[in-house]
Amino acid sequence: MESPIHCSIDLDATGKQVGRLELPRSNNTSGWSHLFIPIVSIAGDGGPTALVIGGVHGDEPEGQVAALRLARETEPAELSGRLIVVPCASPEASRAYTRLWPSGANLNRSFPGDPEGSPDEQLADFVTRELIPRADVVVDMHSGGRSGLCPPWSEMHLVDDAEQRGRMIDAMLAWGTDHHFVYIDIAGGGLLVGEAERQGKVVVSTELGGGGHVTAATHRIAQSGLANVLRHVGVLRGAVVEPGTSPIIGRATHVDNYLLAPESGLWETFVDVGDNVAAGDPVGQIHFIERPDRVPAVVRALTDGVVFVVRAIATTEQGDNVVVVARPTTVEELR
Repeated sequence: MESPIHCSIDLDATGKQVGRLELPRSNNTSGWSHLFIPIVSIAGDGGPTALVIGGVHGDEPEGQVAALRLARETEPAELSGRLIVVPCASPEASRAYTRLWPSGANLNRSFPGDPEGSPDEQLADFVTRELIPRADVVVDMHSGGRSGLCPPWSEMHLVDDAEQRGRMIDAMLAWGTDHHFVYIDIAGGGLLVGEAERQGKVVVSTELGGGGHVTAATHRIAQSGLANVLRHVGVLRGAVVEPGTSPIIGRATHVDNYLLAPESGLWETFVDVGDNVAAGDPVGQIHFIERPDRVPAVVRALTDGVVFVVRAIATTEQGDNVVVVARPTTVEELR
């Protein structure tokens, strides 16, 4: 079935175009309505195409700002390929500063999508069938949002194909962050990056800090790292900046790396990002505000490693991730 989404620009034309994706919807104030999602295409000389997406989750502004600046400030003469930029894929969630859409949909669990499905599935289907196939490289920028504290990093899955994996490792390292992260999906499938990987693309994602605040340093690494990755893959002209120090690479590819709250309550962390822990070490505890006489429920590390994520929100529900402990690894091991 043809997508119900209308794209106002020609994605294969030359030059710079600024337009929108129009997603049909109906709401309480208009029976006939479209949700507008901005899209920018910038084509230079022949070369690879990069798809850059921010704001899949609304409470992650770092990637949205980096994508907005990239789209606004880049001209065709600066490219040896093509850029397709979706600065904010979830504009209503961004305006509300929420992770999910107002409907409760999580766009990053909606892929590959369905042209006859819910609005998030329709958008995912358009990205799956119209945008990802045009790209050689897919950059999907995330952060810890309001719920997770983490250092800025670029990240990847360990895909099975050795050549694809190697190209993804090199692109991940080109971001130039002090930390990198290799992860698994513990909250279900349907990720944008998973679909791009399935289509054989070089995929780079990020977690650019978090905790509900953004520093100037985070904005700088979001923007400089994105530009360097685009130079590395041959889309943006210019010399690639090589990392000045050896980064810390964390591997969290086992469910035991992701510590979950055993009960609902008020989270107190014992650890900070970057701390070393051993299996059995207490990393925090859950307090019960209705029961001041009750002993808190202690959460303990299940593996040795380095703390890469700490929950930023004290109010916690049973099953929420409170800490991620990653095992330090090397580029050679990942390859």
